[in-house]
Amino acid sequence: MTLHRLTLAQFRSWPRFELELDARPVALYGPNGSGKTNVLEAVSMLAPGRGMRGAAPGDQARQGVGAGWRIRARIGDRQVETIAPPGSGREVRIDDKPSPQTALGALIRVIWLTPAMDRLWTDAPEGRRRFLDRVTLSFHPGHAEAALSYDKAMRERNRLLRDQVTDPGWYRALETQMAEAGAQLTTNRLSALERIMAAQAASADFPAATLTLMPGEGFADDPNAADIAGRLAAMRPRDLAAGRSLTGPHRADLGAVWGPQDMPAALSSTGEQKALLLSVILANARALPDLPVLLLLDEVAAHLDSDRRAALYAEITRLSAQSLLTGTGAELFEAIAPRAQMLEIARGVEGSRRLA
Repeated sequence: MTLHRLTLAQFRSWPRFELELDARPVALYGPNGSGKTNVLEAVSMLAPGRGMRGAAPGDQARQGVGAGWRIRARIGDRQVETIAPPGSGREVRIDDKPSPQTALGALIRVIWLTPAMDRLWTDAPEGRRRFLDRVTLSFHPGHAEAALSYDKAMRERNRLLRDQVTDPGWYRALETQMAEAGAQLTTNRLSALERIMAAQAASADFPAATLTLMPGEGFADDPNAADIAGRLAAMRPRDLAAGRSLTGPHRADLGAVWGPQDMPAALSSTGEQKALLLSVILANARALPDLPVLLLLDEVAAHLDSDRRAALYAEITRLSAQSLLTGTGAELFEAIAPRAQMLEIARGVEGSRRLA
């Protein structure tokens, strides 16, 4: 078991919330607006970054309260605390010692699925790229540093482009930094896709996907630093006209096809798209057998019929990951209830939330 205890204070709708967990999957059920997703978001803040909603710390504080928010958790034998004081960024303490957010990634891997991700295969490439990078980060914690290095150099290059600087000497060092970090991003992403596909367990309910990295216009399937640097240099005139970098690993996309007819994910039905996404999420958790994994599945029953829900729950119970699921009613979890920790979330007094 990974997460033993969770305590929230002034986080989203919760003035206070406490949860004790055992080794079973946890199913949180209750009406819309009762605070189920807020609990999952709090758990997602036990990972580096902005959590499953991508919100700024100030937006996560309970409205009308100026004390910021606090999340405490017991992960294995470690005490973890993350807080957001008023007007400040997020702080992390592990065993009462200040720690960088990246240290959370060494304790636990957090994987999540939200209703907004149901549109992953049909939305803009930016969403698929963020999804791919979260998957990649679960395998390669250093992926975040490569992304930060790339983004920093790209911001500087974009500033030169907006200022219409034409001297190539100003660009070379930045493009070299972008190329080196971009090559590492590409290597990490390809490695993650390979591991995901190897971990998929093909079934009628959750079909295996063939996943591809589309590195962007003008690149080979596996561009190296020299390829990226050369492409950036060649694109300077067009980038100058646009005032921003139009090509590079920041424009990569994730492709997916499934089934014997190689059906593109974007052309599949809504239910098939959800099943394909779940196949990837489950494979991600399955591919991390030696690491503590938390799987967060928000409103997971949406677009799934009863047979597919039962198949999903069977897969979840076979995983070594610890799982938290949400839904609007207990009937959605009928197939897993005998093996799960069932918790009803109800609206409390004066707009607060409590466990019923």
